[in-house]
Amino acid sequence: HAPASGTHLSKLSTMAAIVQPTFTIPVDSENKAMSLNIFSFNFPHHASFHMSWIGFFVSFVSTFAAAPMVAIIREDLELTKPNLGDAGLAAVTGTIIARVIMGSVCDLVGPRYGLSIVLLLSAPFCFCMSYVTDAAGFLICRLGIGLGFSTFVACQFWMSCMFNGKCVGIANATAAGWGNLGGGVTQFLMPVIYKGMVAGTEGRIYTAWRWAYIVPGLMHTIAGVAVMFLGQDLPDGNYKLLHTSGQLEKKSAFQTQMLGCSNYRMWCMVATYGFCFGVELTMNNIVASYLYDQFELDLVTAGVLASCYGLMNLFARSLGGLASDYASVKFGMRGRLWTLWLCQTLEGVLCIMMGLSKDSLGITILTMVLFSICVQASEGASYGIVPFLTRRSLGVVSGYIGAGGNAGATVNMALFFTSPDIKTYDGIMYMGFLIIGVTLLVIPIHFPMWGSMFFPGDPSQTEESYYIDREFSEEEIKEGLAVPVQKFCNNCRNERAPQHRPVEEESKA
Repeated sequence: HAPASGTHLSKLSTMAAIVQPTFTIPVDSENKAMSLNIFSFNFPHHASFHMSWIGFFVSFVSTFAAAPMVAIIREDLELTKPNLGDAGLAAVTGTIIARVIMGSVCDLVGPRYGLSIVLLLSAPFCFCMSYVTDAAGFLICRLGIGLGFSTFVACQFWMSCMFNGKCVGIANATAAGWGNLGGGVTQFLMPVIYKGMVAGTEGRIYTAWRWAYIVPGLMHTIAGVAVMFLGQDLPDGNYKLLHTSGQLEKKSAFQTQMLGCSNYRMWCMVATYGFCFGVELTMNNIVASYLYDQFELDLVTAGVLASCYGLMNLFARSLGGLASDYASVKFGMRGRLWTLWLCQTLEGVLCIMMGLSKDSLGITILTMVLFSICVQASEGASYGIVPFLTRRSLGVVSGYIGAGGNAGATVNMALFFTSPDIKTYDGIMYMGFLIIGVTLLVIPIHFPMWGSMFFPGDPSQTEESYYIDREFSEEEIKEGLAVPVQKFCNNCRNERAPQHRPVEEESKA
């Protein structure tokens, strides 16, 4: 053979470095972390974990920054209830398309670029809020800021790439839960910033709320830069390097879209996720003003009590992911599906109870907190299932399901919280009934090899037939494009019923 060129040798050495990275924590055959340690900043797994939740957290803070200051903003801009409802709709609706697009971005160029660029692009809308003078300007700025919500898709895709199936539920849930925590933090953070700005402007309250928006804008900018330079797309490296070295398939956007959209399980979860995450978005929009108006509280008190709803994200979403992972150990994928249905149905019941508690502040707060815990747990349980819906089109599926959350918020806001003819407490009650009904769509989600809520899987069906034969052509398999997916198949056999698992998996369960 002719001697290899220097360029060829350089490429081989680069591939070798990527194929055999070294890690200081236990990893599986895909180099995914086998456990989550929230106190670790180990690179790349846990550094990326922290970058993902921080980026999502910042987008939550800015998107709902208006909610606790709405009493002042509506006086300044002379906003009506329909104006406020439309702006709230814009904040959670505009990102529906952005989330779908983000799914393809993650599949094609990686979650790090997706998360960073969206944060940097939505930052100017935070700064521009200082110049708003009417309802139209307020709506446009909230729409632009809301685009930052697409960071959720990158967050969940990133965690699914970094953590093994045995802990992916808790990893996804904790990253998203801590991100969602921004919705609670902003309920008391923005009133505090606002009060500081009032002092700084010598009592000019209509200037103070505008200045307060500078803080979320700065948070977007700092977080966007940090994600770009402190995170890594995959355990083996960043997308650009892996594409160049041939270690990662260069996917077709059209092909991944078609694969994702042809999977009916995705559409079931688009709907169900709309009534857990979508409900959370709805409550973040309305709960502070509801407590302010219904119980005649002052702005800061209403904001602090309203923050209790979002603050449950500190642990509740992780509980849902943990419950999903535990149910998987005991019962396989069927356990994950039952966990989701139970959490979300209870969420609907507690939502109805909160609406009925309109005459008592104490009971309203108690049911609101319990309702919130179930909402977050349902979200965590949802993303214990999502990583297993598809392998090749994971970004697309994550994008559509994330968009479903925003679509659910749009439906709830439009149906129950924009019309002056529907009292807010009645809207909350009606929303609860809708939650219970839509959650029934968990029942038809069936995996041939693992089963569904009421029907067991077929032992003759394999993970390979679902993830490889269904998603790759024979030519693509011969080219070796399915090799990384084979590792995934090997690592997720514990989603089978215990009696059908390989001996080593069964002994661990």
